[in-house]
Amino acid sequence: MKTKRLNGTLFEKMLRNGLANLRSREQEINDLNVFPVADGDTGTNMCLTVENAIGSAAGKPELCFYLKDLCEGMLLGARGNSGVILSQFFKGAYLELQRCAAATPGDLRNALIRAYKVAYASVARPAEGTILTVTREAAEHIRAQIDRSTTIETLLSMYIAAMRRVLAATPDMLPVLKEAGVVDSGALGFIVLCEGMLKYLYGETLELAELPAKPAPAASGEVLFDENSAFEEGYCMEFVLQLMRLGDYDQHFRIESFTDDLRDLGDSLVAVLDGKRVKIHIHTKKPARIISLAQEYGEFISFKLENMQLQHNEHLARTAKKPLATVAVVSGEGTAKLFREFGCDSVIDGGATMNPSPQEFVSAFSGLSAELIVVLPDNKNVIPAAEQAAELSGRRVVVLPSKSIAEGYCALAMDLPDNPDAEYRVSQMRRGLDSVVTVAQTTASRDFSFHDISCRKGDEIALADGELVCVSGDSLDALRRGLAAVPGMDERETCVVFRGEGASPEDGDALEAALAEDWPMLDVTVIDGGQSVYRWVLGVF
Repeated sequence: MKTKRLNGTLFEKMLRNGLANLRSREQEINDLNVFPVADGDTGTNMCLTVENAIGSAAGKPELCFYLKDLCEGMLLGARGNSGVILSQFFKGAYLELQRCAAATPGDLRNALIRAYKVAYASVARPAEGTILTVTREAAEHIRAQIDRSTTIETLLSMYIAAMRRVLAATPDMLPVLKEAGVVDSGALGFIVLCEGMLKYLYGETLELAELPAKPAPAASGEVLFDENSAFEEGYCMEFVLQLMRLGDYDQHFRIESFTDDLRDLGDSLVAVLDGKRVKIHIHTKKPARIISLAQEYGEFISFKLENMQLQHNEHLARTAKKPLATVAVVSGEGTAKLFREFGCDSVIDGGATMNPSPQEFVSAFSGLSAELIVVLPDNKNVIPAAEQAAELSGRRVVVLPSKSIAEGYCALAMDLPDNPDAEYRVSQMRRGLDSVVTVAQTTASRDFSFHDISCRKGDEIALADGELVCVSGDSLDALRRGLAAVPGMDERETCVVFRGEGASPEDGDALEAALAEDWPMLDVTVIDGGQSVYRWVLGVF
């Protein structure tokens, strides 16, 4: 093909091909992550981000309209740092092409330049040697190489080749990449995506499995209807009934007698007979009796039943705002239960390797009636999505940059729910967050080397505030040595232990005994957190 104009229909096909290509190399890209914990891997995050975007975009022939839908879906579905940066890149492309029904090679070149600039602007402290550098250098390289003979295929080929050259140099730009002997995973993921898009133009169609249905939001906000709720409002019931001739149905339907029967079962009744179909609206506490009555005459064409008590409670919650509400991301049922007991208004399941999307945060915010919302991401990879959601929500949101469940725990422990001064409460939670050092223990998921410490896949490792500090063949030994590396450990008085799914209650007893031996004055509390990835998460303060 010699494509001179790129419309929305063609772009969607190219992007689907790009996603299929990205999926085929997802694990390879994940394996490039230099950090030795399988937590929010780049390939997985990029795939999920693009999947959500494609699933949210309606097929439109005009490129500008398709990109608008795509960017909205990508923004809300972005996962992890790589997903957020990718969403900003596509946002920049859309801003440049928002008036283009179809893009020329020159338009596309300008879009690639605008895209990297918007992506750069979205990162507070952009690091060179990442996807940002690769997209910038490549776009600037092809800036002056477009003429009247250039096709979309030629443009993308030049762009990908330039990105490949810059990618090979990323280890010299970022020391952590050089020590690990890898290139930047996010940059490679983007190149793989673009290569799949170019393959479509050259006739190589890759099979893309049907995209999964969008999951229900994982956020659980304030419980507005449960086993202790009063049920006074009843149901709002609407249906269209098709009167039937065949079968064992009563053929003597009369709208007057039917409505008389319904009045005994509810109120707010509206009944309309249109030929052989009946439209009914009614408020009732006895929907089953109405269903049974209706099915004596026919079958439902459409049917809607809504709990009006829940709607009533939601209205009361919206109109009775409290000064501050908290949202936390956790992993493990035990941790989630504890955070709720601490007064956390909404808990989002962070899962094992998946990072919550901005949409999940926005959904959590919508269920809260508060003047100010405080978010505890409890994972450094989740902070960008939380900050993006804060911008999207239109609410007053403060993202406290907690990087572990221990930090989130201490922030909630310092909260003063009865104090009406929301800003003071935020400052107290920030004090709690800053006072704790997190020591986490897990099994290395890949080889890793940085500065004077290295580990092999399968080693037991300990991390202090996210930095690898100890490698051992035994998990308990790694944890004890990791704690010993904490500055001022002998002066610290309190330790909260979150036991993960890879540790037993007996392991918890052994840990308590070891801590009592090493630090006799330390007050230790062990909690069955149930978190994945980390066998132990300890907060010492």
